[in-house]
Amino acid sequence: MTSAEKPKSEPLIDLQRLVVSVRRRRRLWVATALLGLIAGGLVAMLLPPPPTAVAQILVIHPDDSPTDSGTLMRTDVAVLQTTKIATEALKKLNSTQAPEEFLKDYEGLGLTNNVLQLTVKGKTEDEALARAQAISDAFITEYVGRNQAAAAAQQKALLDQRNQAQEELTPIEASIIAEEAKGRNANPAQLERLYSRRAELTSKISDYDGRAQEAGIGTPKVAAGTQIVDAPRIPPRSLLKTLATDAGIGLALGLLAGLGLAAVTSVVKDRPVLRREISQHLGASVIAQLPKPPRFLRRSRAATRRQRVATTLVRAVRRENGSVSLLDLGARQVTAALAVDMARELAGKGPVSLVDDLPKTNLRELTGESPIQVLDRGDVPLAAAERRIGVGSIEPGTAWTDLEFLGEETILVVRAGHANTEWLHTVARQLADRRIPIIGVVVVDPDPRDHTDGTLWDGLHTALRGRAGAVPEPLPVPARTVAPARPGAPERQMPRPAPKPVEMFPEDVPVRRLSTVAPVETAAESPVERVLEPSREKKGARRHPPTPYRRSEDLDNADQPTKRFSPVSPDNAEAL
Repeated sequence: MTSAEKPKSEPLIDLQRLVVSVRRRRRLWVATALLGLIAGGLVAMLLPPPPTAVAQILVIHPDDSPTDSGTLMRTDVAVLQTTKIATEALKKLNSTQAPEEFLKDYEGLGLTNNVLQLTVKGKTEDEALARAQAISDAFITEYVGRNQAAAAAQQKALLDQRNQAQEELTPIEASIIAEEAKGRNANPAQLERLYSRRAELTSKISDYDGRAQEAGIGTPKVAAGTQIVDAPRIPPRSLLKTLATDAGIGLALGLLAGLGLAAVTSVVKDRPVLRREISQHLGASVIAQLPKPPRFLRRSRAATRRQRVATTLVRAVRRENGSVSLLDLGARQVTAALAVDMARELAGKGPVSLVDDLPKTNLRELTGESPIQVLDRGDVPLAAAERRIGVGSIEPGTAWTDLEFLGEETILVVRAGHANTEWLHTVARQLADRRIPIIGVVVVDPDPRDHTDGTLWDGLHTALRGRAGAVPEPLPVPARTVAPARPGAPERQMPRPAPKPVEMFPEDVPVRRLSTVAPVETAAESPVERVLEPSREKKGARRHPPTPYRRSEDLDNADQPTKRFSPVSPDNAEAL
């Protein structure tokens, strides 16, 4: 086997089939989306959100700068949502609630670098306002105290450094006094070093004093600036806005859940929906399709389409008298109506009868007052000139041994996405075991965007071009006059017998039987002169002998798709 002949590996998940399956299950995900929408609306109406109080706090940062990206405010929000702030607020409220649980009832949001918004929930409006006020006061107290402690610590550190510099300055002053007391014996270089060191220490002491004073001045600014700029209040709540928000959230969640469920079920259930898959699993080509029958409107258009398909099926069945069956798989009403339409189409050519073996239907009501006779299975034997259409079902629980009494060959009416792959294989195998050839498949309710090919090009034993019934009746052969044999002409050899037709269900399935090709006769080998037609008896006209038309029983349509013409020998051409 070459690389071109290797079968293509099927993907783990066919995206086209998955999309079609999800689209066909639109009722499921539309229903879940509607349920989510209704659930969101009910939650907004029956479970309204608790009262909420909102407050805004102005926070002054000592180290604030225009280049700050909000880091200081994020720090304040993180400090606000700590158990220390929650504990202080609960103390002011005289509440015994756990700080960890209380943290779930409020949250902070930094609007700008210096404005903090506080949102607090409560059982009642008064409780929400009291909680917001207590949390705001606790936060401001903690923030101002933290900054004061930082400023005091910084001031103390500066004063400690100043004192240390003063302690170092005292011995230097004493050394300078002692050196100056020597008078002319004083060392000038030593005095110069002492003077320089004294000046340096004096500058440090002055700097430390100034910085300590600035640190003390910074704390009052922070304490005075950090305050509640927007007192706790209950914002107006719009029921319509809340209803729309909750309903939209429910709609989105329900739609996502429905799409996910539809995708998972389409993969797990493994129900073919494409024409290509149905034809492959049943081993027969799709010869027609019908949309889903409408319930209220457009019934006339559906009836017209069904009649057109019935005409196509009548042309597809055998031309001679016999029986054919329509087997239903998921489209019971369509199968019954299609059988009645086929019977009415055949009623003008001869007697037609219907065999009703389809459960939960009544063909007598559908036929009405027409001359079509409706029989039960096995009531009356088939007459010589009678056409019979059997209507049955191949749903799970079918009596397979009774299908051969409905018709010699069958047409399957299958609803797309109704049966899984395993059941389609079961149907194809059971029909093959009963030696009931499948003329074709009629797909009901296909996907409108499905343009896959439902033809099996390697199924010659089931395709229409391989059926003996598709060959037309032989035409009458004109009489021929036998001319005397010419001297020296060889004796005519008798043609070999025609090969037997290919069996519909051969015993050796993997091996295809090839028919024997009969030898081609030439004019030199044939002692018989061909009779010229009266309309072509002109001189020099080239004539061909009429080719006898062989009957369908002598043809091998599966292995001989084209005709072979015998060549004209030179002797025969001269004779003509």
